[in-house]
Parts: sequence; C-alpha cells; structure tokens
Amino acid sequence: MLSLSAALTREHRDIDAGIEAFVDGLDRGAVELEPLLTAFEALRRHIYLEETFLFPPIRQAGVLMPVLVMLREHGALWTLMDRLTELVLDHADPVEVELRSTCHELLAQLEQHNTKEEPIIYPHAETDLTEDAGAELAEFLQRGTTPEGWVCEAAHAR
Repeated sequence: MLSLSAALTREHRDIDAGIEAFVDGLDRGAVELEPLLTAFEALRRHIYLEETFLFPPIRQAGVLMPVLVMLREHGALWTLMDRLTELVLDHADPVEVELRSTCHELLAQLEQHNTKEEPIIYPHAETDLTEDAGAELAEFLQRGTTPEGWVCEAAHAR
C-alpha cells in the first residue's frame, strides 16, 4: 500500500495526465471532453480531501502559512476549471485556441502548486496526522466522493 503522501502525489500525476490527454486530442483535431471532465472531477475531489482531511490537522500542528498558500492556489485552480468547464459545456463551438491556452495555464498553475505541495505539505500527512485522521484520509482516498455542490474555500472569496 502506498503512503499517504505517495497516494496524494499519484493523484496529482493522474489529474495532469487527464488534462494533457485533452490537449493532445485538441492537437489531433479531436475535442474529446471525457479526459478533461474526468480530470476536473478528480481535481475537485482532491482539493476537497485536502481541505477537509489533510489541511486542518496539519494547520493545527503549526503548518499555517504553507496551508494558507495552498488554499489560495486552490481557489485559483477552481476558477480556471470553472472557466474551462464553461468553455467546453456552455458554448456550441468552443474556440480551440482559448481551450488550449487555458489548459496550458491550468497545467502551469498545477505544476507550480504541486512542486510546493508535495515536498512541503505532504510529508506532514505522515507525521502530523493522528492514526484516526490518517485512516480517515486513506479511506477517502480509496472510496470518497466530493459532496454535491461543494466548492473550495478560496473560490467563495473570488
């Protein structure tokens, strides 16, 4: 079984791969929405699990500023996902150039976010969570879903 930090990192890679698959489809002239929408569902779930199960206990352990940065960045990521969702679902003929550039912007933000989160935040999943909190996070990683209508904390402030 993977450590919590390894499982969270794997989710990052899977999310990135879904967005990249969508962009690859655009490059081939095919707008295949499933990889993008699946990646968004996974990213929203991932943000939910971090904000609900991971950040509160490590924030209590004294890791305040890095968590605040992650929360702010979650809001920016959420806003980009909303913009892309609107582009692909609410327009009969989405502009591929805008889709591609916004996907690249999202991937760049994810890279910046993940390169901070993985080495700074995720090690605390192994050291600062109680056994019960770690088990709850592990259980959610395996079976959990984002509650209907849940929006990340920083997205409300936008």
